[in-house]
Amino acid sequence: MKALGLLSGGLDSTLATRLILDQGIDVIALKFTSPFCTCDQKGKCYAADVAERFGIPLIIMKKGEEYLNVIRNPKFGYGSGMNPCIDCRIFMFKKAKEVAEKIGASFIFTGEVLGERPMSQHRRALEIIEKESGLENMVLRPLSAQFLPETIPEKRGWVDRSKLLGIKGRSRKPQIELASKFSINDYPCPSGGCLLTYREFASKVRDLVEHAEGISMRDTVLLKIGRHFRFARNKMIVGRNEEENKRLLLLKYPEDYSFEVFGCGSPITILQGPKGKDAVVIAAKLTARYSDAGGGEILVRYGNEKHIKSIIVLLPDEDEIARLRI
Repeated sequence: MKALGLLSGGLDSTLATRLILDQGIDVIALKFTSPFCTCDQKGKCYAADVAERFGIPLIIMKKGEEYLNVIRNPKFGYGSGMNPCIDCRIFMFKKAKEVAEKIGASFIFTGEVLGERPMSQHRRALEIIEKESGLENMVLRPLSAQFLPETIPEKRGWVDRSKLLGIKGRSRKPQIELASKFSINDYPCPSGGCLLTYREFASKVRDLVEHAEGISMRDTVLLKIGRHFRFARNKMIVGRNEEENKRLLLLKYPEDYSFEVFGCGSPITILQGPKGKDAVVIAAKLTARYSDAGGGEILVRYGNEKHIKSIIVLLPDEDEIARLRI
């Protein structure tokens, strides 16, 4: 018997994997990566560590450009931020179904806990996700199985239901106790998760969805860099340090303008959208505001690789900055 497990590397998915392995079932782990995930910290991939510890194969799949369409127009809406949790799970389950069929896995299991996440892990949401992904009664949730209807793997005797658990709710105490029993100590803290649920980041994503004709993976990287401002059809991104300045210059599109105050410490500002006079002035003023130039008239150079110009501006007032900030 072979099963495909969705393994983020967090505590819940790690415990679920251990429970299935303990029933003598071969497990292949599948980890999805996302530009919005904060689960892995400082470049550490917890899923890879778990797979190595358990001696199981790990497949890593990027959500990629296709997933960005889910964020733009989720069928089941957003959560507290710009997080389309139900549609996100449907997307992953559809991909997991394809992988399971390819590798010959008889069923899929996850570390989901009933009631742990308010949008995607209540009973009705679980039913919707399974139906929309074509996996009705085929997804086993070992940690909460005792509170859920029997799945096909249980009914057919592939899995012993009596050895599955009845955990529900947002408290992680049962999982921590079980981890201690299994001598599982290295797992990410529960504060990890999805950037789309963070208020400030969600505002940037919402602005991008509302104004961009399409979203690329490059756009998602830019969302994580600098201070973001909106003026009509224009977006300005102002670097906060030398590292961000370098990344902005590397990631900007060829048609974007870059701005900089020469002769002092200065951010790099990227101007996206039409290059009208008002937009150029505002981008220059924002660049001056976050530079070390002080006050008075400030010379700002701007343009692209082919055309470099300069403009003299005064510092904007704080009310103007607040109105423009995303």
